[in-house]
Amino acid sequence: MEKRQLGKTDLYVNPVGLGCMGFSHASGDPMDRDTAVKTIRAAYDIGYDFFDTAEAYTGLYPDGSVSYNEELVGEALKDIRDKVVIATKMGVGHNPDRSLRLDSSPETIRKSVEGSLKKLQTDHIDLYYQHRIDPKVEPETVAETMGDLIREGKILHWGISEANEDYLRRANAVTPVTAIENRYSMMARWHENMFPVCEELGITYVAFSPMANGFLTGKYSDKTTFEGKQDYRAGMPQYTKQGYEDAKPLLDLLHDLAEEHHATDAQISLAWMICKKPFIIPIPGSRKLSRLKENFEAGNIQLTPEEIAGIDKKLDGMHFEVFGGHAAK
Repeated sequence: MEKRQLGKTDLYVNPVGLGCMGFSHASGDPMDRDTAVKTIRAAYDIGYDFFDTAEAYTGLYPDGSVSYNEELVGEALKDIRDKVVIATKMGVGHNPDRSLRLDSSPETIRKSVEGSLKKLQTDHIDLYYQHRIDPKVEPETVAETMGDLIREGKILHWGISEANEDYLRRANAVTPVTAIENRYSMMARWHENMFPVCEELGITYVAFSPMANGFLTGKYSDKTTFEGKQDYRAGMPQYTKQGYEDAKPLLDLLHDLAEEHHATDAQISLAWMICKKPFIIPIPGSRKLSRLKENFEAGNIQLTPEEIAGIDKKLDGMHFEVFGGHAAK
């Protein structure tokens, strides 16, 4: 499979990256530390070379101790650090009610980057994201701080998660942005208006939740029982009875395409975006090695422009609710 350039940098990665969040955050109780580290390291052996984590990705082990996702990634990759690209994020904390606490002040950015460097066991971060836009801080201020960190060698490049066009342009004018990380899947297409901007500015679109929090694998339904209060999927609209019924035509479409291409539903959902634009890199996550292998191989599936256009036309006529945004139709 052909590697993809991150922005205008000298960094090239395979077309499917690994979203590491689920090892410790939002997908049930955190995976035990040793198994998580071994699984992340095994992902490299499969072929993954782009690993995504964040300061905010934490969870509680059964004994009450904290699982820090960055620590798992750092431990797993420390002996192959020069062979992988690590992305992490700052600016988000979690309140007791799961709502987000935003802080992208220069002081917080500097404090966060030092903590991330320590947890990741590295002297630099390849790609450092502002995790969410902080309405209290101007994009120029964030960009200036990121530029200082680049000049100091603490980070190599920077990006913005959940970016919009105005914010991105203003930030990019101060310190060039390498990537945005926004939600994108067959069920979540409301950021497609960012594609022309990314193409114009030479910015990579990193797609998180590319399978709609697992829904597009076809392995879950409204009858699925998720793993307690630390698994956020239980409250997502696509997993309600109505949500599942509304999205059933999409699952049927995926299944038919998968049979035609001798692939899986998950692989087709990833190949659809990989083949759509050369600057899109999905970062699906899983704790299972079999699923990691399956996802990675999506980078070898070729869909033609005509097939993608046909899929998009069918998606345009569908209506469903999905976590993270408005109804799609």
